[in-house]
Amino acid sequence: MLTVSVVSPERTLYEGEAESIVAPAFDGQVGILTNHAPMLTLLGTGELRLTASGGDRKFTVSGGFLEVADNRVRVVTERAEGA
Repeated sequence: MLTVSVVSPERTLYEGEAESIVAPAFDGQVGILTNHAPMLTLLGTGELRLTASGGDRKFTVSGGFLEVADNRVRVVTERAEGA
């Protein structure tokens, strides 16, 4: 499992576990699974999808960055809202 946090300037939108993540990177979509290599990428605008055992979560994000390290994923975005 991945430990995930999705944060915007206004609030923390999600903090928990997920099986996979699909995010809108600045140059296309990126998929993250358990044991992904460390990575840092800029976010574009689009839908961030988290697949978790309790159900899927979707957010519309714009700008910011995504960081992956040791099965932890941190998404810091300039703007986000539940999709």
